[in-house]
Amino acid sequence: MTFFDDLPEPPQRPRQPQPLRPGWSGPPSDELPGVMHIGEFVYNSRQMVMALKLVEVYSTGCTLDLVWSVRRGDESDREWRDVMDQSFNRPRSSLDTRSGLQLGVAFPDGRKAVAAGPGPSMHEGADDVTGPVLTTLGGGGGSGNDEIVQSTAHYWLWPLPLGDTRVVARWDAIGMPESSLTLSGEQLGQGLGKVRRYWSD
Repeated sequence: MTFFDDLPEPPQRPRQPQPLRPGWSGPPSDELPGVMHIGEFVYNSRQMVMALKLVEVYSTGCTLDLVWSVRRGDESDREWRDVMDQSFNRPRSSLDTRSGLQLGVAFPDGRKAVAAGPGPSMHEGADDVTGPVLTTLGGGGGSGNDEIVQSTAHYWLWPLPLGDTRVVARWDAIGMPESSLTLSGEQLGQGLGKVRRYWSD
């Protein structure tokens, strides 16, 4: 017998029911999404590009996987440091997003969602949210050096649009005018057709 052999078993803990997660809070945890490789530019200039790499479609919404890159021109070291700082300035929980990336989605029926300001979880009555909602997800990152800065970000869009949907971005601080690309309803429908549930029961 060793020192640990006669330790008592911990008491059995009753299983706690898990609260239902609202659809606007993020992707379902029991689905394999339909992945649509988009690979299209939202904006493309001599100094900066922003692209939508892929969309992961779930039964309730979709994730948008964005990447952007800025290359150095004739900026001084100080000016380039400012560009690098701004290049990581994604939408945040603030009412003043004018200096950072502004990202939004235009639904086919005219509704809009913007990834800025407090999310629904910050408000009372969040269970009554009707949407649309566009929020940032974890997993993004970036890097930079004396010549180029690159970054990625992921967003959750809820509910899933049905029809042609426009992704719109603007970034005044680094010279990106309002630009957009359109996700076709056919693309989103194809992604939805590829969604798989983990369990059938």
